[in-house]
Amino acid sequence: MGNPLLTFWSRRLQQEEQQRRARRARALAAAESAGRASETVFLVLRRMRAPLIVLIAIFSVSVLGLTLIPGADGEGRPVPMGFFDAIYVMSYTATTIGFGEIPYPFTYNQRMWVTISIYLTVIGWAYAIGSLLSLLQDRSFRQALAVQRFSRRVARLAEPFVLVAGFGRAGELLGHSMDRLGRRVVVLDVDSERIEGLDLESFHADVPGLTADARDAGHLGVAGLDHPCCEAVVALTNDDEANLAVVMATALLRPEVPVIARATTATMADRMRAFGSPSVINPFDVFGDHLGLALRAPASYQLLTWLESGPGAPLPPRGSPPRTGRWIVCGYGRLGRELTRDLRAEGIEVTVVDPTPRDDVDDAVVAGGFEPGVLQGLGLEEAAGFVAGTDNDITNLSLAATARSAHPGLFVAARQNRPSSAPLFAAMELDALLVPTEVVAHQVYAQLSTPLLWRFLHDMPARGDDWAAALVDRLTDLCGTHLQALWKLRLTPQEAPALRAWLSSGEARLGDLLRSPENRSDSLHAVPLLVLRGEGATLAPEPDFVLAPGDELLLVGWPAARRALDSTLHVDSVRAYVTTGRRVPSSWVWRKVSGVEHDREPARR
Repeated sequence: MGNPLLTFWSRRLQQEEQQRRARRARALAAAESAGRASETVFLVLRRMRAPLIVLIAIFSVSVLGLTLIPGADGEGRPVPMGFFDAIYVMSYTATTIGFGEIPYPFTYNQRMWVTISIYLTVIGWAYAIGSLLSLLQDRSFRQALAVQRFSRRVARLAEPFVLVAGFGRAGELLGHSMDRLGRRVVVLDVDSERIEGLDLESFHADVPGLTADARDAGHLGVAGLDHPCCEAVVALTNDDEANLAVVMATALLRPEVPVIARATTATMADRMRAFGSPSVINPFDVFGDHLGLALRAPASYQLLTWLESGPGAPLPPRGSPPRTGRWIVCGYGRLGRELTRDLRAEGIEVTVVDPTPRDDVDDAVVAGGFEPGVLQGLGLEEAAGFVAGTDNDITNLSLAATARSAHPGLFVAARQNRPSSAPLFAAMELDALLVPTEVVAHQVYAQLSTPLLWRFLHDMPARGDDWAAALVDRLTDLCGTHLQALWKLRLTPQEAPALRAWLSSGEARLGDLLRSPENRSDSLHAVPLLVLRGEGATLAPEPDFVLAPGDELLLVGWPAARRALDSTLHVDSVRAYVTTGRRVPSSWVWRKVSGVEHDREPARR
């Protein structure tokens, strides 16, 4: 057994050394990002150095010649031109302004020298202007200029923002969802067309974007990784290696910033988790889990997909996947593996069809599935479910059409790989559709919008399908079939100053808090989804739930209900009326005159 004191100091020194290394790495990254932002100046100086030297040399020689060649006054006496006059003459001569000959008419020698200077300056200007136009068309100069402009826009951000690496379909959906929540976004992407398309998107706030490779830590620094307002980093590129690079850079340079990354394989997910504790999203794994949830609890799956879609999303239909019978999975790639494993975990028989022989699956049929007679030979008429899960949209559409025509009552699911194929898949009216980009965007939104929503979605399936169905009915009755605003509320003296005494009374019931300030007999159009107290969470609490100081609430409802609830949280007289039914004067003077205090009477239920 070692000395405890030595062990303590050894660990302390190791922690300090790690902190010094992290600070040194952040300083190097900051210096590199600053260097990239100032590349424009050095590029201009390097490219325009020769033209500027030529212009300066021509101008200097011309001025020197005018000072050395004597002129003549009106009486013919020689008069040398002063240095200032020579500069003045060459200034308006070289710029083609041409004021005249000063201070006296030029002699033939002076006119000859000025003529030579004119042609020399024309050549110099042509050379300089040509070099400048060439510089403006240079790709590296435009990129450096874009980096400098982008870095200034990011540096001016004074509110929390999310750094998104990869602005494909998933990044676009996430950007719009965050924009509807009033959250700022900064974007990196290697595709210049996607960045240029930001100006055409209907964002409420300005979205800074840069065409750059997210694998470069310097680009991440320019995009605000070291900015104090960077609240999260999201890696949504189509390259798993690039996403891993973003996770590594964030973990090493800003370990306190949460990072969410997309990974399409379990191996890559494990490599990412080696750097801290990032949230890794595998869309194929998530779809398999969702399909398993849809098999066990259709209402829970309906509620989950609705809340993940964000404000304004319509209520999705409640499907009914078959829980018994045999399923046919065409394509044993990333999706096929996850689905086969999840379906068999539910006790469902699965037949795999794939053109490549597979050693890791039993009884696989080696075929493409679209050959004549293959599906019929597998007993498609007797199957309960069918999945077209290849990485080719045309193949998936063909497989789904063949399965639907052979068995009209068959449950058909398919995978959509390209956004341009969305109208075709929508026309097919499939029972289940996997769009990996949308799955990733919804998962990231659920984690970033508020941690309480992620906690609710994680704990919700354990409550049962009947409970989820009742909550869906409650939401639709109160808020309609389109998802309304989601917001978080903390019952603290800073965010709810009018509730402090009421919460301490031990009789603060949730139903009283959600009464209308206009008429307390009416309830606000808001539904509490979760109350978090310490580490414990209560899902969809009842109106008689007793609130306590420090509770965190997740609510969904109309924006007008949120504004009305804000008045209850901050105005003492409104809180008194809502919780007790008494009309209390808002002015301190009138309360003293009338002898009425806010918290003297207990709340009536």
